[in-house]
Formats: sequence, structure tokens, C-alpha cells
Amino acid sequence: MSTQTVRIIMNGVTGRMGYRQHLVRSILAIRADGGVLLPSGDRIQVEPILVGRNLEKLAELADRHGIADYTDSLSLALADDSASIYFDAQVTSARKAAILQAIAAGKHIYTEKPIADSVADGLELVEAARSAGIVNGVVHDKLYLPGLIKLKRLIDSGFFGQLLSVRGEFGYWVFEGDLVPAQRPSWNYRAADGGGITLDMYCHWNYVLENLFGRVEAVSSRSVTHIRERWDEQGNSYTATADDAAYGIFELEGDIIAQINSSWTVRVDRGELVEFQVDGTHGSAVAGLFECRIQPRVSTPKPVWNPDLPTDQDFRSQWTAIPDNQEFGNGFRAQWESFLTDVVAGRPHAYDLAAGVRGLQLVEAGLRSSAEGRRIELAAAIR
Repeated sequence: MSTQTVRIIMNGVTGRMGYRQHLVRSILAIRADGGVLLPSGDRIQVEPILVGRNLEKLAELADRHGIADYTDSLSLALADDSASIYFDAQVTSARKAAILQAIAAGKHIYTEKPIADSVADGLELVEAARSAGIVNGVVHDKLYLPGLIKLKRLIDSGFFGQLLSVRGEFGYWVFEGDLVPAQRPSWNYRAADGGGITLDMYCHWNYVLENLFGRVEAVSSRSVTHIRERWDEQGNSYTATADDAAYGIFELEGDIIAQINSSWTVRVDRGELVEFQVDGTHGSAVAGLFECRIQPRVSTPKPVWNPDLPTDQDFRSQWTAIPDNQEFGNGFRAQWESFLTDVVAGRPHAYDLAAGVRGLQLVEAGLRSSAEGRRIELAAAIR
């Protein structure tokens, strides 16, 4: 049995998501376990090359994790012929130029989303990748979450009968930064830097909806900046110019209606930070990051509306949890392993840059709906 080492240029790993999920819990975890084991018995081992703007931070990360190569020069990293993959976890506004540079250098591309600031920029990336003939992928981490894996299993089994509707609640309170430090970076709240929850989360909701329920055909949405003054990492106040909440109604193929609230200005009163309730003629389910609970048609209670008396039913106790009857690993790592396997096999990745553009289509339609106060039909899906 043989082991092939794949060197990966990782740009933006000093940020929270790039460091925790992609470097530590994915690539370094794969390396520590001896690589990705293939059905043939062969292995794909990985070795990161760290890239970023702050050489001191990169040096500290490299020393902490035993990483040999790091640089603050993307051009220098891309000139390394031994590295075959470029990964991008930078701020959105810096992503397009770096990916185009990496494609020109012949690297396979794996990137966080949004893949660009606009559909037009995303299409430029798609065309460049296709012309270069490289394997390309976009992070679709939520499809690998235990709760959504269980939900997908229910859908595939026919549990719901006819699917009717989806209701999603996502978000939590992000502190303004004056009394308590904010738990998200300040650029998230500046439109000029690629901030905004619509741009951030509608890319996620598009791939969740299209892969579980069906393509989004139309959207009615409202994007709002509820909190207009925030404080940055240096303690300086600034005006928030990006939306911190988005309220959307999505019309899916098959006459399914999805409603999803996304907010960084909401206090949590639910089991998990994101939950989806799916209702069908034969049953319903509530799925979060980890849990999934069901209520079949045959065991659905019959509540009666009576505003004069408090209810005597404990509604949440009337649902049944789907068991963890398989081992669920980190979702980011699971997709990294899938992408690495596709690169070595020379085959397309299922969640490619075109999928990233479809997410941007929903973002632009949602923002247009909010600005014009009307329902927007989406253009034909980019494939």
C-alpha cells in the first residue's frame, strides 16, 4: 500500500474559521491520523503551507503545530510546484483575486464561501477553473452536520410523505463590543469589507435547500441593520453599514415553502443555534447541528386552541429523537477528505464553484427583494 502526500497552500488560517475548523480540526487532524484512507488501502497524507499577511502570527502557528512552511507572499507559495491545492479562507473581498492567481498557477481550488462579492465575479471564477481544467470545490459544511445527515436520511426514506414546508431559525446575540468584546470580527458589519448576514448566510441556505429539498425558484426577503453602532477589535466605535439580520421566504420547486430567519441580534431560546422544522403530510422533523427529532403522522397529538386555559400538554416531549446509530465526524474534515479524494482521482467535486455562484444568485435576489420590497424570481441555475 502506498501513501501520496498532497501539499496544500492555506490562505487565511489566522482567522477563527480558517484556523479552528480548516487547519486544526481538518488538515492537521488528517495528518495526525496518517492521512485519508482510501478503499484500496492507499493513503492521502497532507502537508499545509501557511499563507497570510502577518508573518509573526504565521510563525507562531507553524511553531505550535509543527508546520515547516509559511510565508506572507502568496506569489511565492503559488510558485511552489510541489503544492497542488490552494485553499482560501480570507475575507470575501480578497478572495476573487487570490483564487484567479491560484488558478493561473495551475492549482486545484478549495474555498470558503461566499466565493466572491457578486454573481458576475463568481462566474469569472467558474470560467477560469473550467478553462484550466482544475478540480474545484466550495465548503458545504452544513450538509455534513449530524442533524442534517439524519434529516436527509428521513427525506430519502419517504418519511415525510409530501413535503410541505421548512422553517429555519439561525442566529445568536453578537455583542456590540463596548461592554463585552464581540465574538465576530468587525468586518462582518462593514458592507465595503464584504460583511452582512445575507451575503454570509444565504450562500449556506441555498445549498442546504437545493440539496435537501429542491432549487430555490423565488425569494421574498428583508435585510436589516438593527444595531448601527458597534466597537472594533481596538475598542473604537464605528458605524455598522452591513445587515445584521435577514428574514426570508423561499419558494422551492415542488411547491415547498421555506422560511428562514437569520440574525446576529437574537437571543437563543431553542435547542441549538440553528434549527430547521420540516413538515410533511406523513410526519414532521426538527433538525439542528446534532439532534433530529421526529413526530410521525400516526403519533401526532390533537391540540385544541383555548386561550382561556393554560395548555396541559408538554409539546416537546411528544417528539422522538433519531439515535446516533453511526459515527459522525467533524463536517469540515469530512468534506476535506472528500475533496482530497476527488483531487487525487482527478474527478469533479460535487460542490464546485458553480454551486458557489448559485449561492450568490440567492444573495443578490434576496438583497434586491429587500431593496425593492417585492418578490424576486431567480434566474436559471448556473451549472
